[in-house]
Amino acid sequence: MKDKGLRSVDKLSRNRIKSLIIKLLVLCFWLLVWELLSRGINQELFLPSPKNVFLTVIELSKTSVFWISILNSFLRIIIGFIIGLVIGAALAAIAYKSRLLFELISPLMKVIKATPVASFIILALVWINSVNLSILIAFLMVLPVSFSNIVHGLNSRDEKLLEMAKIFGIGRWKRIRAIYLPAVMPFFISAISIGLGFSFKSGIAAEVIGRPMNSIGLNLYEAKLYFMIKELFAWTLVIILLSVLFEQIVMRMLRYYNNTKSN
Repeated sequence: MKDKGLRSVDKLSRNRIKSLIIKLLVLCFWLLVWELLSRGINQELFLPSPKNVFLTVIELSKTSVFWISILNSFLRIIIGFIIGLVIGAALAAIAYKSRLLFELISPLMKVIKATPVASFIILALVWINSVNLSILIAFLMVLPVSFSNIVHGLNSRDEKLLEMAKIFGIGRWKRIRAIYLPAVMPFFISAISIGLGFSFKSGIAAEVIGRPMNSIGLNLYEAKLYFMIKELFAWTLVIILLSVLFEQIVMRMLRYYNNTKSN
């Protein structure tokens, strides 16, 4: 049994290494494509090379404005994301309990989902300060995603298990933990994964238009305004890395939580 367990761990480690190697090779392939395109165009003003963009990121990272901008933008977007996730989940739970409330809330979510981000940003600037704009926009982008995913999760619960729980007189909180949470969790994880991407893209777009001080959006706008193409690519790379890294951390934490619960 022990040898079998060791072989299983060995196989899992080999699969992880193989997966990592494949990801690195894919990354190298696209970096090579970028490099070849940059050399083919041969104009740093249009497409700087990967090397120059990475060097620009390093140069920017030596300034305090770089880190302050990242911190400000990150905190505002994450606040909007969390509020959208929580309120979306709460509205989903309410809509699940009442068909009338579902019919009232559902069209509003469809309208929010269908409305262009630029329209929300321009309208919001009339009502609120540009500093809080990215919070509101991130919230609005995550809200319908959270709502629809969690409603689907609640509707996918096992009816037979619910009937059995009622027959044996199992309490509400135990039913939530044993039946509803396992049904909702995959949809909740999906909402987080999709919502994080939306919130970062829309939040930065809001900052580019609103231009609050010491923000990633302001730096992007100024890089575009003054044709600082390397800086524009560098800030774009920072946004991508920030979004991907934070998503990976959150997803790993959720997977760890799921594994510990199942064990």
